[in-house]
Amino acid sequence: MVDNSFQSFRRPPEAPVFTPTEEEFADPLGYIAKIRPIAEKIGLCKIKPPPDWQPPFAVDVEKFTFTPRIQRLNELDATSRMKLNFLDQLAKFWELQGCSLKIPHVDRKLVDLYTLYKLVEEEGGMDQINRERRWSRIATRMHYPSKQVGTTLRAHYEKILYPFYVFKKGDIFDSEKYKKEDEIKEEEDEEDDEYKPSGQDYKSHGIAAKTAAGGFRRKSKKERMIKEEVQPDCQFSQFSTDNPDEELDIDYNVNSELKKLQFYGAGPKAAVPGQDEKPKLPKNKMKMRDKFVDPTAYTGIDFYLCHMCKRGDGDEYMLLCDGCDDAFHTYCLIPPLAEVPKGDWRCPKCVKQVCSKPLEPYGFDQSKREYTLQSFGEHADQFKSNYFNMPVHMVPLSQVEGEFWRLVSSIEEDVCVQYGADIHAMEMGSGFPTKQTSDLFPEDEEYINSGWNLNNLPILEQSVLCHINADISGMKVPWCYVGMCFSAFCWHNEDHWSYSINYLHWGEPKTWYGVPGGCADQFEAAMKSRAPDLFEQSPDLLHQLTTTMNPNVLMDLGVPIVRADQHAGEFMVTFPRSYHAGFNQGYNFAEAVNFCTADWLPMGRLCVEHYRILHRQCVFSHEELVCKMAADPDGLDLVVAAKTYQDLLVIAEKEKVLRKKLLDRGTIEAEREAFELLPDDERQCDYCKTTCFLSAVTCSCAASKHYSFPNASPGKQNKIVCVNHAENLCHCDPKNHVLRFRYTLD
Repeated sequence: MVDNSFQSFRRPPEAPVFTPTEEEFADPLGYIAKIRPIAEKIGLCKIKPPPDWQPPFAVDVEKFTFTPRIQRLNELDATSRMKLNFLDQLAKFWELQGCSLKIPHVDRKLVDLYTLYKLVEEEGGMDQINRERRWSRIATRMHYPSKQVGTTLRAHYEKILYPFYVFKKGDIFDSEKYKKEDEIKEEEDEEDDEYKPSGQDYKSHGIAAKTAAGGFRRKSKKERMIKEEVQPDCQFSQFSTDNPDEELDIDYNVNSELKKLQFYGAGPKAAVPGQDEKPKLPKNKMKMRDKFVDPTAYTGIDFYLCHMCKRGDGDEYMLLCDGCDDAFHTYCLIPPLAEVPKGDWRCPKCVKQVCSKPLEPYGFDQSKREYTLQSFGEHADQFKSNYFNMPVHMVPLSQVEGEFWRLVSSIEEDVCVQYGADIHAMEMGSGFPTKQTSDLFPEDEEYINSGWNLNNLPILEQSVLCHINADISGMKVPWCYVGMCFSAFCWHNEDHWSYSINYLHWGEPKTWYGVPGGCADQFEAAMKSRAPDLFEQSPDLLHQLTTTMNPNVLMDLGVPIVRADQHAGEFMVTFPRSYHAGFNQGYNFAEAVNFCTADWLPMGRLCVEHYRILHRQCVFSHEELVCKMAADPDGLDLVVAAKTYQDLLVIAEKEKVLRKKLLDRGTIEAEREAFELLPDDERQCDYCKTTCFLSAVTCSCAASKHYSFPNASPGKQNKIVCVNHAENLCHCDPKNHVLRFRYTLD
């Protein structure tokens, strides 16, 4: 269960640090292979170059410009984001009913409504907690020192959260009853009357110490009721901390749900007219706009029946939805309304329609300002010195680390930082010197050809990426990173589960956390267990590089984690499938790239199968890479040649099985295809998104028209799927399908 109190950060164990001799340092990939038996079991390691290895910083400082991404720290953390998403949805729920949400205080702290909601669910629901008088236990689990707080928490739950719970549970109305009406009105909304914010826009995750929500415009197309002498805002939005509602004199026997709610003590209570009682006209009586010119015509209210009880009496209690014009008695709603809302009001059906819309995928906003290195440095240093109230280099690393993890877990403190991430070295220039670098000192020219120069390392002879012709930005071509205090990189592993290497050119340290590649499944399971809502919404969440989680939380779930502080002039190396994350201690400049040694080949093949399950696109075709290397064995390093042969045998055996299965299904027509001549997006499996190379399946039917092939009949376009997913191509008989292959199985 979510713990809403931040404990002091416990530093994980330190990652191993390696200091190669000058002789060892002369062979970068050879040295990494040497330390691999130790470092791979840890996930990442630090490499300190020999003291006299000091490459010049080759960036043209005046011309290097970038637009950083904006990071709101409490949105990075998976748990905090779940809480913020919950509050967004809760605020929207009340906003659509004409009320604004204000988060109450208890013991001078904002109530963690998300945790309160989840704890009540865990404890069996409000009914069971009330029967067993366990609100004091709820207070204890929320880390309130006084058990008497339980009574206050109960009042807040009943007013703010219980109506939302009833709505989420679906007990407010019979959804099947209005299914056809929903479908018709959804079509109308899409065509003409889609909800649009008016007044103050509602901004997702704009919740810190309060939540504000703007209203929606009314539909101009329809006539509706308007309110006279509007009453003040709903009482719950004006909450004081310790004052529960006064009880009203209500006949609960009139309505079965009200009778039930009498014991639950739910929501804002509403006075309900008795069976023989003549209702008193409230001040906020509603009337219809003049709909007809004929003065003898019936008034509009006579045409409305309550959708719950199907009766038209009690018109002074009749409330019309500002979204669909359906009518409801205020006392027929579950929970009932105490008064007519001040703003626009939506019925449960319309609320469901809006609140059930999926959340937009989370991503970072870009700054509206372009920075130079100097201007960003001034901004970064000013932020850090102001935040800690001391010179930037005087702040202890441990203090910054603890504060970072405190901030990402807090929904009350909304701290924003900026990060110049994923800046293409090919566009703005690498920090390492290249042959295009001008004004180099003679003694610095050795660094142009150095194997540790990140422009060279991915294409060294022992790296299989040298056999990929395309310049893959971020993998073969380095990316640069300009950090400031608290700017972060979230949990992820590298594309195709490759190695990565990061060099910190200058500036304040970068703090890293790493998980062994062998524990990746355990790490993913831990993340999903702590943030199920986020993974349900986005199964590929960990591929989006937007979500982090406190290492202490993961360690408590049994995930082995190490940490490291990378200082200027040091390398960090991550190993295949190792998850890693971290943040910057202050203003700095780093550069990173991927590389793949021969031992990576089996891991790369497994990664493609993993991507296939997730329907994730590949950066390159693994099969094409292996076949290309196998076609030129004389150009391979001996170790690379041996690993390539072994991987090719596995690939060929699997391909043989798949083609046999295709033949058994009845597909006998086959055509040779030079897949490497096609753009990657034209040879992508339509089902699993993998990049096809050895084989694919097409059909000439209209349902599968999608891609064009060089040797296809004129005017024909065919959708393509990999052999694994031939059954997902179309509904035609497999005899009509065509196997397109690159090589025979001989």
